[in-house]
Amino acid sequence: MSTVVERFLRYVNYETTSDEASETCPSTPGQKVLGAKLVEEMKEMGIADARMDENGYVFGTVPGDLNLPIIGLIAHMDTSPDASGSHIRPRIVEYQGGDICLNPEKDIWLRQSQYENLELHTGKHLIVTDGTTLLGADDKAGVAEILAAAQILLESKQPHATLRIGFTPDEEIGRGADRFSVPDFGADYAYTVDGGTVGELEFENFNAAAATVKFQGLNIHPGSAKDKMVNSQYIAMEFESLLPRNQKPEYTEGYEGFIHLTDMEGCVEHSTLRYIIRDHSMEKFQEKKRRMESCAAFLNDKYGEGTVTLTIKDSYYNMKEPMMGCMQIVYRAKAAMEAVGLTPRVVPVRGGTDGARLSYMGLLCPNLFTGGENYHGRFEYIPVEDMELAVKVLVQLLTDFPAK
Repeated sequence: MSTVVERFLRYVNYETTSDEASETCPSTPGQKVLGAKLVEEMKEMGIADARMDENGYVFGTVPGDLNLPIIGLIAHMDTSPDASGSHIRPRIVEYQGGDICLNPEKDIWLRQSQYENLELHTGKHLIVTDGTTLLGADDKAGVAEILAAAQILLESKQPHATLRIGFTPDEEIGRGADRFSVPDFGADYAYTVDGGTVGELEFENFNAAAATVKFQGLNIHPGSAKDKMVNSQYIAMEFESLLPRNQKPEYTEGYEGFIHLTDMEGCVEHSTLRYIIRDHSMEKFQEKKRRMESCAAFLNDKYGEGTVTLTIKDSYYNMKEPMMGCMQIVYRAKAAMEAVGLTPRVVPVRGGTDGARLSYMGLLCPNLFTGGENYHGRFEYIPVEDMELAVKVLVQLLTDFPAK
């Protein structure tokens, strides 16, 4: 029987970075390689129907008491393209406070002054990177925790609900629910196990959209450019300057939304800016989109129609609205955390999960913590003890039902 940590350390060896530019599903082949490994492990555990479909989705069932609900647990196999997911070198540090040297050769440190939550984990065992890659706890920790909980259920004689397991590809690029069949999954309700520090429980997330802004200029030899050249890069910078400074991620927290410039490219003739738009409030979300449209209209009026082309595509919406009619599944999660000695912290997700889209597809799906910190970057870490608590919460969630 593998521990949750042993599972996690195996899974991070698989490079599963997703790729937004890809048109395949999954977007990168490594996700199917990990998926095949998970199916193999699940079958060895005794999950007879473990399988991976042609799109890289992995499913399986731990049968339970037919008088209890069918509960889904869902995690994603891909990692964020924001940092390298190749050749991850994890190690476990017994943390006694202060800074952690991740890489002596390159003088890379995880500093308490920059990551103040570090001090909360004094006395724990932290799984860290070598400072050159992300760790992959988002969301291979969720995968490991679900399978560790499944193993306990399979070996337990205690009555439990039927567990439906779902591991998705490409969540990090917003496609995790694209080819997920809710009717075939067959759960009454589900939980994503995806991110969040110990004790976090989330049933609210951002409304989300992606925006692409293209700028058209005119290139003339700089020696004879007077009154003729139109540099698209300057217009792109002007567009960015028109957006509200206080609505950038680095100035926001809690329920505050943002407009975030994710990448840019350009030359004199053509430039492109790409943004993500986020807000918990639908009204403020729509307002942010209108603000971008008005900036584009202003510059087209100034420089000529067709100078700026703005395309906005909604990605997902706040799952709070469908969740409000079935809050008992949130209360069950809170009770499971309390039963293992945790104080639940209900917080809004400053991001999205597969659960947001699945909730609108008919599968209500709040999110449970995995225990990690600093996702999507080189300073990601996760405490061993918090992963073990996550497993206990999942088992409690599947076993603790009032006697009839």
